[in-house]
Amino acid sequence: MVHPPAPLSYAEPVTVQIVLVHGIRTSATMWRSQLAFLDAAGIPATAVDLPGHGTRMQEDFTLHEALHTIDAAVRDAATRGPVLLVGHSMGGLLTLAYTGGAQTPPVAGLIAASCTSLPRGTGLAAYRVIARAVDRLPDRGMWLTERILEATIPEDTRADFAAGGYALDTQDTALRNLATLDLATAVARIDVPLWFVNGQYDQLRLNEALFRRLAPRAELIVVPRTTHLVTAMRPDVFNAVLRLGIATIEADATLSDQADAREP
Repeated sequence: MVHPPAPLSYAEPVTVQIVLVHGIRTSATMWRSQLAFLDAAGIPATAVDLPGHGTRMQEDFTLHEALHTIDAAVRDAATRGPVLLVGHSMGGLLTLAYTGGAQTPPVAGLIAASCTSLPRGTGLAAYRVIARAVDRLPDRGMWLTERILEATIPEDTRADFAAGGYALDTQDTALRNLATLDLATAVARIDVPLWFVNGQYDQLRLNEALFRRLAPRAELIVVPRTTHLVTAMRPDVFNAVLRLGIATIEADATLSDQADAREP
């Protein structure tokens, strides 16, 4: 039997720590709006670069190293306070797999954005075919990517996805690796506060009902008139979700302290 780790003790007051995990092709820079918001609120936050992305573009992408990257950031943050883990798209899938893993990590809450779709079967196969076709365009699809961002993302956040570079050479390898995750088992094991955040028009809402059945206590937040890139398209809304997660963890910590104080 796997036993969860003993709760960590923190010096008062409790300060929630945020760990942010980016999606496929982009990097930690996609979180610039959220990092600015959290910094202004005095809330510590770390945005990681996964292997093959951002500052680690020259590395090979593997699930082992991606999950290790998340684990290292979470365990470091957990030495200073309870951790709210936040992932978008591929980062959301990885954080679900990590939080619901066989070994319970020190995560106090999870926000999984734009990732309620199992990365397997015909859906994944079709996505990989389209991605390969775009990659074969003369500019590897950058003109098309830029036009889509111009049409959907506010100017203030539009550059955030590209600021760390696009991991074009990593995309297909990452997609192939994601297909090996047992997300159904992982999601069903998660017993910390969990929020699924989807844009109304997000293509990855495909298995939304299944994810809700697997995690019946999770909260689903659907952002109207928003696509897959919810963090940049509606940053104020997503930042409000961060506030909700932080407040929930703070309240849980207070109740836990009160219960400990009543024990003889």
